[in-house]
Amino acid sequence: MKELGLSRSDLFIQTKFTSLDGQDPNRVPYDKDASLEDQVYQSIEESLRNLRTEYIDSFVLHSPMRNHEETMRVWRVLEEKVDDGVIRQLGISNCYDIQYFEMLYEDSRIKPAVLQNRFYSDSDFDVDLRKFCAGNDIRYQSFWTLTSKTTRHNLQKSAVKEMAEDKGLTPQTLMYVYMMELGHTPLSGTTSRKHMLSDVAVMERIQAGETILSEEELEQMSELLEI
Repeated sequence: MKELGLSRSDLFIQTKFTSLDGQDPNRVPYDKDASLEDQVYQSIEESLRNLRTEYIDSFVLHSPMRNHEETMRVWRVLEEKVDDGVIRQLGISNCYDIQYFEMLYEDSRIKPAVLQNRFYSDSDFDVDLRKFCAGNDIRYQSFWTLTSKTTRHNLQKSAVKEMAEDKGLTPQTLMYVYMMELGHTPLSGTTSRKHMLSDVAVMERIQAGETILSEEELEQMSELLEI
């Protein structure tokens, strides 16, 4: 940050609370014998230390807990931390049941601002959930955006390759454009500097107000991707 002249406000930091069920037993960031509420407090403090920051922009519950009561116990602690200014917004990940997500939304005092899900055909690409997010000011974040079996296959279609080439893109960056122009945030896990730069380049074009895909082309992409 010092080398690039960046301040904390230039960064957007997102992390998660993961229950014991999803933890590496050798790296649990809290006392596994503590109450659920204390586990959340300890997890937040550990994240602040590890990330060397005084606040977290977006804090995501890794997945619904074993039951709704436990989910809400975690959520109440997170809401308290939003009240304290330690967390700026809340979200949930790995939540594929529209009825459950609506229940969480109704029962929460501070509404989820993020839904982060695997983007794949097994969940019908979250069509209903994404509609709910669009109608309630919730940012849909996708992972596995490029790597599900169906998507990998469809990105190899000649029509997709031709559209990408026409736009000066790869099929993969075209997929990211498709997601962003639908109003979603595709998450990239690449470790390739080349891919990072190309991903950032299309993001900057869209953030600058450029429309890369027309409405007709968005519809065409949906058909080609079977979404």
